[in-house]
Amino acid sequence: MAKLFLSLHVVAAIIAIGPVTVAASMFPPALRRAHASESPREGLGTLRLLHRICRVYAYVGIAVPVFGFATASALGVLGDMWLTVSIVLTAAAAAVLALAILPGQAGEVAALDGGEAGGGSVPPGRLAMLTGVFNLLWVVVTVLMIVRPGSTTGA
Repeated sequence: MAKLFLSLHVVAAIIAIGPVTVAASMFPPALRRAHASESPREGLGTLRLLHRICRVYAYVGIAVPVFGFATASALGVLGDMWLTVSIVLTAAAAAVLALAILPGQAGEVAALDGGEAGGGSVPPGRLAMLTGVFNLLWVVVTVLMIVRPGSTTGA
């Protein structure tokens, strides 16, 4: 069962987290282009699409920790420190996405939809920084999952 759960965990991470990191990273430059254009609504379709990708795959991403807990339980590593740190960092990444990135994107899309350039709640530079933090958290979690400090598997 552990191999099945691990496979599902890795596939879910690739399928869910990958698109969110890419779409969230593409949003700030697209927003800057929209603000710089003569008609800010011109880039609205792209921004809506990127925001929708982030939002939908955020929900799909719930499968990652679900299969992660199942894998950890099957492997008997639920109490390991590397896993606890990974869980905390994953929760932090989810919080950054849910509480800052997605609402910021939604605010900017709504502002542009109303015809206001720069009227959203989060400026493009801040969204870019938050996205960088989100991506960095996932990089650290990925490294912890591969290295597993103190693991008995010899990796």
